[in-house]
Amino acid sequence: PAFRRFQRSFYGVYLPALAGDWLQGPFLYRLYRHYRFLEGQIAVLYVCGLAASVLFGLVSSSLIDRLGRKKSCVLFSLTYSLCCLMKLSRDYLVLAVGRVLGGLSTALLFSAFEAWYVHEHLERYDFPAEWVTVTFSRVAFWNNVIAVGAGGVAELLAEGLGLGPVAPFMASIPLLVLSGVFAVKNWDENYGEKRAFSKTCGDGLRRLLSDRRVLLLGTVQALFESVIYIFIFLWTPVLDPHGAPLGIVFAAFMAASALGSALYRLAVSAPYRLQPG
Repeated sequence: PAFRRFQRSFYGVYLPALAGDWLQGPFLYRLYRHYRFLEGQIAVLYVCGLAASVLFGLVSSSLIDRLGRKKSCVLFSLTYSLCCLMKLSRDYLVLAVGRVLGGLSTALLFSAFEAWYVHEHLERYDFPAEWVTVTFSRVAFWNNVIAVGAGGVAELLAEGLGLGPVAPFMASIPLLVLSGVFAVKNWDENYGEKRAFSKTCGDGLRRLLSDRRVLLLGTVQALFESVIYIFIFLWTPVLDPHGAPLGIVFAAFMAASALGSALYRLAVSAPYRLQPG
């Protein structure tokens, strides 16, 4: 029972944050086109967000450990909410700043929440280490469900109710605020080991260069992510001229992704026991 209560306190903060993130997926390109920006200008905005995510990703672990994991999650809710509010502006510079804030928020989303959970699970509550997998497997399941639902909700808001492509971004704000409020109310603060940023990066770079397997794995991952980001940028301008319902298409993509994860788990389990290699 104590573990379940602890899980619920984590889900109550993390799942609304994920929902707020997924709601913004289907109509980002459409919004920029609605503001009459050219494809090249939209590409620059996308690059601003991705570059910010890369740069902040380098320092996010050190920042989170120093600032505190709980405070970092609250900072995520504030910066991502501000990013969504900036979508109301038609000014290109404001939108670019919003994309930078989105990159910072993405780096925090995929580091601070899990770091907080693992520390609390192992250090404060001393639950068995193997139970960490139980929590994150359930998070993965609900993340897929939320992603599919977010596509449908975004379509309903933008097209069904005729509120326009900015509506899903405005709908994200209450979810992000709710995540931050629950973190303030229900979570205790914890901190990581305070190491110099240069030492952290130096250790990572040495490991990357000294172990050929790590270098190859990183290269494969980078190539895969490159394909994904090209796809993320292009799917809307390819399908939009044909009148495709973007929210429903997005939900279908997420459902296919969930199906792929399920098939993978089936393939590596008994009786198939296929190896990833």
